Amino acid sequence: MRIFLTAAFFMAAMPASADTQAWVQVVASGGYEARVLTSDAACPVLNSDKGDVTMSVRAPENGAFPLACAVPIPTGATEASVGGVSLPLPMVAPNRILVLGDTGCRIKGGALQACNDPAAWPFPSVAAAAARLKPDLVVHVGDYLYREEPCPAGNTGCAGSPSGDNWPSWKADFFAPAAPLLAVAPWVILRGNHEDCQRAGLGYLRLLGADVFDPAAPCNPHLAPLLVPLGGVTLAAMDNADAPDTSIDDKLVPIYEKEFHDLAEVPAPVWYVAHRPVWAAISGPLNLPIGGNATIIAAESKTPLPPNIALMLSGHIHTFEAINYDGATPPQIVAGNGGDNLDITPVNLKNAVFQGHSGVGVKDGLSVGGFGFLMMTRRESDWLIELYDAQGNSKGQCIFTPGINAVGRVDCPGLAPG
Repeated sequence: MRIFLTAAFFMAAMPASADTQAWVQVVASGGYEARVLTSDAACPVLNSDKGDVTMSVRAPENGAFPLACAVPIPTGATEASVGGVSLPLPMVAPNRILVLGDTGCRIKGGALQACNDPAAWPFPSVAAAAARLKPDLVVHVGDYLYREEPCPAGNTGCAGSPSGDNWPSWKADFFAPAAPLLAVAPWVILRGNHEDCQRAGLGYLRLLGADVFDPAAPCNPHLAPLLVPLGGVTLAAMDNADAPDTSIDDKLVPIYEKEFHDLAEVPAPVWYVAHRPVWAAISGPLNLPIGGNATIIAAESKTPLPPNIALMLSGHIHTFEAINYDGATPPQIVAGNGGDNLDITPVNLKNAVFQGHSGVGVKDGLSVGGFGFLMMTRRESDWLIELYDAQGNSKGQCIFTPGINAVGRVDCPGLAPG
């Protein structure tokens, strides 16, 4: 298991070029790396209080994406900038962690989200509202690019939208609307199933992947876990974008088994963060809650989640869910309501039926509909979870209480059901 941070920073405007984006992230080789996407012909200079250095080519311009540049942030640097715009550095112990996911605008087949309507696709409003709260850290639980096919002729809701795995689509679906939020805090970026190799995997790996990018190499279908120290908590960011929900991929089961086994070596507490939840619910027959990822459940049935995991954070289901399970399974938060078409889920998730044979059941749980995001604020002995709608209005609160030699809980007083 590789241990490194993944945090990205984005500045909305860069004087160096009319179409330049910059951010900073910690990479697999260790240390921080500044990256730039630019329409200029050459890579720019990184300025820091430890000296100036010209950035190297990460990936050349190829017609679909602009020139990508990268360079390590010098060790000990407290200031860094590109083109006169500062690149902020992450906090050692962020106390206000904003979580969102599934933010893109869906254009595929008969699913035609009105990307031009801020009520139908509110991610620009979500990002602006979230930025006003000035979080210390943002965690995006995956799914950035949903514009897979061209908008049909005559459809005014998505008219003018780009499509496909290319820079215009990435800019429209993520970078441009996310600009206010990307400018105020570091990001932890997880891969979603829309960034698998059958969809936008190459764009994701080129733009946001933590590894060195080889333009000649095929798309990497599965990335190793990332361990992100948050000051007293370790966030374990797992890539499960390739795990089928309703069937078992026998080739993936031993991979996830090994990852669960290796997680046991990480000092507690650990937050397991992945795009696809292991056990979360959608609406089944008669609106009964059903769900669960068949592939991950098959792996967990053989190699259970280690007891150092205190909380699970995911997206994939387009709603907010807070779930407490029977037995020793840690609680689950789902935050997949950042912009894509919402899923209608049962309000009461108690007694949800999951696939497979892990024997996990829901003690109590709920879902809250509508677009939005959440903020997790560290307190002395627990975390306050504030739910916000797309305009930044409070929708209610939950409290995550870590367990001491026991499984913790997420309680949502005032949000039915209890």
